[in-house]
Amino acid sequence: MQDFINGLPIAAVILLLLAGFAFLVKGADLFVEGSSSIARKLKVPPIIIGLTIVAMGTSLPETAVSVTASMVQNNELAVSNVVGSNIFNLMFVIGVCSMLTPIMVQKVTLIRDIPLSFGCALLLLVLGILGIGDKTGMTLGHIDGIVFLIIFAAYIFTMVQSAMKARAAGQKVEIEGVEACETKELSYAKSILFLIVGAGAIAFGGDLTVDTASRIAIELGMSQTLVGLTIVSIGTSLPELVTSIVAARKNEVDMAIGNAVGSNIFNILMVLGISATISPVALLRENIIDIIILMIFTVLVWLFAGTKRKISRKEGIIMALTYLVYCGYIIIR
Repeated sequence: MQDFINGLPIAAVILLLLAGFAFLVKGADLFVEGSSSIARKLKVPPIIIGLTIVAMGTSLPETAVSVTASMVQNNELAVSNVVGSNIFNLMFVIGVCSMLTPIMVQKVTLIRDIPLSFGCALLLLVLGILGIGDKTGMTLGHIDGIVFLIIFAAYIFTMVQSAMKARAAGQKVEIEGVEACETKELSYAKSILFLIVGAGAIAFGGDLTVDTASRIAIELGMSQTLVGLTIVSIGTSLPELVTSIVAARKNEVDMAIGNAVGSNIFNILMVLGISATISPVALLRENIIDIIILMIFTVLVWLFAGTKRKISRKEGIIMALTYLVYCGYIIIR
């Protein structure tokens, strides 16, 4: 496919990039819907489906892009896609939502999720620099990837256990996607078809996105890191942005921060965990700088969220503007 894309004019390549994003988003939707339907037929509780299949579904576009990039040794795109998506989710998605309506912050988000998100970024920084899973530094090796996946499994288990205990105690447990899990019903044949078509669309979309992004980087004289931090990361995070804006307009953004932070945890532990386990992922000096910036932004959001347990419109404006300044910085860099 790369040879075919290299022979196309840049306008056609940009259209194919947009098509790649569309395949990723629609493929993730079909995959989640098919797998959720099968899980319901197997009598899996909706709350567990929401915490696992639906929650992981939001990170499928990033997973497809990063895994594809690592398999073709395009490591700059593999790492920058995840870090860029996390920064976009944290600063721009939450910032825009807060500008539309102040966002209340749940206690568990302040105590568990934001510190864990910071810890994941710190772990990525440490493992990337030390190269524990590889003989050389600045590389996420197979062992590093396995470590990420083990922590990810423990995180999912803890969330499910906590949610089940809360529900057993009669407390209201709000999980994104649970309502959809409880209402949609598909036949086994249609569920399997959705699963297969969705997986195929994700694989094709990931391959198309990586190849077109690489061509755009070459054509415009941009680095793969810059393309990953901007074009690709924003493209794979558009579903979260659109969903959050719609929720904000309906004044239903109580879980906005928790969802964004949870997505960031998934991106590092699941996406990079899978990528590094399949093929070692090299880190550049620019990746290290961006991971540190991600950690600083995480602390900033934590401080904003800790004041009166909400993020105000003024703080949302600051976050969105800070993201735009960051984009200007990485373009100049």
